[in-house]
This record gives sequence, structure tokens and C-alpha cells, in this order.
Amino acid sequence: MASNTAFPPGGTYFDGRKSFADVNIDAAKDNAINTTEFLEAAESLITLFDVLGSVAFNPVKSDMQGNIKKIKDRQLAAPLESETLQDLVRNELKAKKHTATEGLLWLVRGLDFTAQALRANLSNPKSELSESFRAAYGNTLKPHHSFLIKPIFSAAMSATPYRADFYAKLGDDQERVNKELDAWLSALEKVVSILKEFQGRKEAKW
Repeated sequence: MASNTAFPPGGTYFDGRKSFADVNIDAAKDNAINTTEFLEAAESLITLFDVLGSVAFNPVKSDMQGNIKKIKDRQLAAPLESETLQDLVRNELKAKKHTATEGLLWLVRGLDFTAQALRANLSNPKSELSESFRAAYGNTLKPHHSFLIKPIFSAAMSATPYRADFYAKLGDDQERVNKELDAWLSALEKVVSILKEFQGRKEAKW
């Protein structure tokens, strides 16, 4: 049974993982978000799809990993111009390119999808994950997906484990799991909110 859990003995899934709470946000510089820390937190978040435990989530994971790579590639190509996500976007667009900018747009949609699904589920203890994930997909990614992609992602929403099984994989102490999930989500929601506001501006468009 121990191999089926995602947490260290006596701990929770969130122990030792990079959280969006660890991402530096410079309020004095229009909420500039540290690129390296953001990418580390995003990579850590993707492991949550392994906890969901279905191969149906592989397309979701692959999509997010591909977008992280686009942002990383730009950061490696122009590190001094990419210390914050906002600077990375501005400087890439100045160079008449938008690969990483578009990657960030899609990654934020994926993060928003994850945040909405888990927040809805945490807020409603009687709801199953499939219900929460399906609603979140409809609010975030689905409007932007083609008719070829929608069935693939919809299949993943239906392949979520039972709520009780998922939460058991996050930790033995459910009160602690709920508290830490709430804090983890709050930090994620803050970052998503900042980036969505930035991406709505003219300076972030291509």
C-alpha cells in the first residue's frame, strides 16, 4: 500500500515540494514573477497528475511540460532579459517572436484549470473529482481546444479517481491535507490571477 501513496511517512504530498508560495513576486515592480521559481513550481505541480493515476491525464501533463519547455528555452537563450516572466514576454515580443509568450499563455490556462478543479472540489466535500475537473475544463481549456483535442481531454476528466482515494494519496491526516491543499491553492491562484491580468494587456499580445 505504501507504494501507492504520494507522501513521505507521517507527512503529506506537499512536504518538500516547490510550491507557488515559494515564488518571489515583486509587488514594487508591478507584481513581477521570478521566472526560475515559477517554472520549478509548475514542474512540481505536474506531479499531481501522477497522483490522479490515470494514463488519460498524460495529454494534460505533456501539454503543460511542452509549454514549460518553451519558456525555459527562451530563458536560456536570453537569461538577462528573462529574469521575470513579464520581462521575458516583453523582450521576446520586442524580438518579433512569441513562442515562449504563447507557451506561457497555454501554461497559465492549464494552471488555472488545475486551480479551479481542486478549489471547487475542496470547497464542496460531496463532489467527486470528475465533476470538479469537468466543470473546470469547461471554464478554462475547452473554449480554446479544437474539436480534435476536446475528446482527449474530456476522457481525462472522466478518468479521475474517486475523491476519497485521491485525498488518501495526499496524506493520512486529512485535516492537515485539506489545510495544506488550501494554502497551496491560494498561492497558485494568486500567481494565475497576476499572469491573467498581465496577459490581458496590450503589451503581452502578439
